[in-house]
Amino acid sequence: MKNHVLRPLWVVLIGVALLLIVRHFIVPKDFGVEEGGNFTYNYHRLSSTDEWKNFKVKYRGKEYCQECHEENVESLLDSPHEIIECENCHGPAIDHPDNPEALAIDTSRAQCLRCHAYLPYPTSQRSELPGINPQDHNPGENCVDCHNPHNPDLENM
Repeated sequence: MKNHVLRPLWVVLIGVALLLIVRHFIVPKDFGVEEGGNFTYNYHRLSSTDEWKNFKVKYRGKEYCQECHEENVESLLDSPHEIIECENCHGPAIDHPDNPEALAIDTSRAQCLRCHAYLPYPTSQRSELPGINPQDHNPGENCVDCHNPHNPDLENM
């Protein structure tokens, strides 16, 4: 064979050999192995099973909140905010109720504007959300001063 064919072939072979050597040192021995010791060609590390069992759940959902905050959850379920999880606004309940202060209640204007700033995206459902122009609609005021976030159809007075 000519040199112009052999040189690229050697480069490819050396590259593949280096890749296999590096892979041997980087990939864990139990990667892609199931409990029976069978290799399965999936992205799973057998030793990670216990790690995931011990992983602390961050988001718990409305059912968890309803145990103690039934009135707020019921109000939320009867409002346009029904599809929104409590933790979208209140943050993850990872350490709540062990540490009640862990869920800081953000009553800032910016919190509401995350969804309700007027953004006319005609090709998405974002344009269907009631939006405001923050420069025109009560600038400098917090939304919760007038609106109940658990049921925005009701006013806080």
